[in-house]
Amino acid sequence: MNNPQPVDRSVMPDIAGRPHPKPQGKLDWVGMSDIHQPILIRDGHEEKRVQANVQVYVNLDDPHAKGIHMSRLYLLLDEHAQTRPLSVAGLKMLLGAMHSSHLDLSTRAFVQFDFQYEMRQPALLSDNAGWSSYPVTLKGTLLDGKVQLELGVEVTYSSTCPCSAALARQLIQQAFAARFAASEELTLESVDAWLGTETGIVATPHSQRSYAKVKTLLADDARDLPIRALIHRLEEALGTPVQTAVKREDEQEFALRNGQNLMFCEDAGRKLQSALDEDSLYRDFWVRIEHHESLHAHNAVSIVTKGVDGGYLPIP
Repeated sequence: MNNPQPVDRSVMPDIAGRPHPKPQGKLDWVGMSDIHQPILIRDGHEEKRVQANVQVYVNLDDPHAKGIHMSRLYLLLDEHAQTRPLSVAGLKMLLGAMHSSHLDLSTRAFVQFDFQYEMRQPALLSDNAGWSSYPVTLKGTLLDGKVQLELGVEVTYSSTCPCSAALARQLIQQAFAARFAASEELTLESVDAWLGTETGIVATPHSQRSYAKVKTLLADDARDLPIRALIHRLEEALGTPVQTAVKREDEQEFALRNGQNLMFCEDAGRKLQSALDEDSLYRDFWVRIEHHESLHAHNAVSIVTKGVDGGYLPIP
């Protein structure tokens, strides 16, 4: 009678490495989401620490393999976050390391970082400043040996309705005619005094807090993550970004900018289309404009893409 061989209890079982029963097949992506990871972002020459929500994936190309090595992805992410800032070069390095860690199982890699990007913004006229926060999404994909980087941001701005402004002007004209039609004292002083009263401006156009949600595909030769540059480009094109520190002179200037920058959601979409079209740093883009109307409960939306072959689809 043969003696049974002793079992080595120090060897831990590896279920993921064992063959698995049917059904068998390839999976497009396998990995982890909602990883909370502090990271250092390099934006041009500036570095900023943020708290990111991260997703990491590779595909499962071997139909006979039970699963991937998720701990490898987590540890690679943590090692990169601790040893270097996140940059274009760093993203490419991380994607390459993720792929190399699963050469026997995978051919692709994907990582996504979602975080709030804080920027110090000056007031319009007064000597004050405050913090603005922008939702940012950074995605990296390694596919067929090629890396693709996507930068997405959201900016908040004010939009004043052109139709409402025209209707308000008509009411002001009617009020002016009613006040001065029979007057023999129509002077600059009397009109100026009347315009400064609440009855002089009998109607105002409605405006709303509005949002531009933008995704851009960075050019292949991009060297930096242009987070701040993209935010500035969008806000300059829109003209009326929301403010932080506001004194009366700032509020008056904001009212002036809104009055001189009337726009429907269609106008806002075209403004950003033009601004992004002329910048070679972005080889594709997708823009969704949302005007959260104060007149009614639903929102006004416009969507525009660059329209390149194989690029972003013009879908909501």
